[in-house]
Amino acid sequence: MNIRIINKSNHPLPHYETEASAGMDLRANLSEERTLKPLERSIVGTGLFIELPIGYEAQVRPRSGLAAKKGITVLNAPGTIDADYRGEIGVILVNLSNEDFVIQNGERIAQLVIAKHDRAEWVAVEELSETIRGEGGFGSTGTK
Repeated sequence: MNIRIINKSNHPLPHYETEASAGMDLRANLSEERTLKPLERSIVGTGLFIELPIGYEAQVRPRSGLAAKKGITVLNAPGTIDADYRGEIGVILVNLSNEDFVIQNGERIAQLVIAKHDRAEWVAVEELSETIRGEGGFGSTGTK
């Protein structure tokens, strides 16, 4: 699949690191480094603008290394970029650690996954089919 992209950063285009990779790294596009204090959040631009085909979305997801080692994650994970959005891809980062985190220009801050999706149409009914689970919510399946 080909996706049209404008790169207004000085960084390479996102790419798959391996043959089996699902996501491509997004890089911070900053004029100067930015510090995220503990529990602080910030929208970090990437300098990237894309044109997705209808029926696809781009999902912005956390990088596992940043999350595990530094406590940095994407606040609305996964963030959805719709096919009709033409603005800059921004990443909402949050610092869940107890230490300041400095974001450097060009640093890999998130992953981008391209995913196909369907559109649903609601069908109003009076009742739903029964299942073993029924109305059981969080933790109701007995997993520990």
